[in-house]
Amino acid sequence: MIKILLVDDHPIVREGIIKILNREAGIDSVVEAETSKDALAILRNSSFSIVILDISLPDKSGLLTLDQIKQCYPALPVLILSMYPEEEYAIQSLKLGASGYLNKKALPDELLKAIRRIVAGGKYITEILAENIANVLDKRSDKLHFKNLTKREFHVMDMIVSGKTPKEIAGILSLSVRTINTYRINILHKLNLRGNAELVRYAIENNLFSKC
Repeated sequence: MIKILLVDDHPIVREGIIKILNREAGIDSVVEAETSKDALAILRNSSFSIVILDISLPDKSGLLTLDQIKQCYPALPVLILSMYPEEEYAIQSLKLGASGYLNKKALPDELLKAIRRIVAGGKYITEILAENIANVLDKRSDKLHFKNLTKREFHVMDMIVSGKTPKEIAGILSLSVRTINTYRINILHKLNLRGNAELVRYAIENNLFSKC
């Protein structure tokens, strides 16, 4: 029997997904979590057949959560179910060990198909997404390397990726918030990134942040 951990911060979305999952006779139970912290706490005390994980969570990026899950529970399959259609998220998810990526606009039967395939040991992405990913990979250009950062910039980047606010970082380093924001701007410029979300993905891709 299949036991599922569903991680999504929207109760209405969880309710809809659970209704779909209840159609599948082989699903024994579905445990819900609203945050990354809750999900990781549940995983420490229970075993599951699969995790269905949203990318957008209130306390930590779903990509960071995915990486943590795969570091701590490498054999546990994870299906990313997200509202984001961007192929870049799918690429990063698969590189971090996700067994599949599905958009929330997918048909209910496709979700059940993905779960069955992944629990059986396979991978799942749609044919259209596979084609789009191939096109993205063909057009991607390498970003500047993190080694161009100074030691202080690297330290600030590590704390940003860990979820600390500019005020918290300023307190730790005994600097002003304005100085921390200047460091952030310099980091983004050197790495050719546009914001914290891209910075998190870059850190994940290059294994730059602390594991659990």
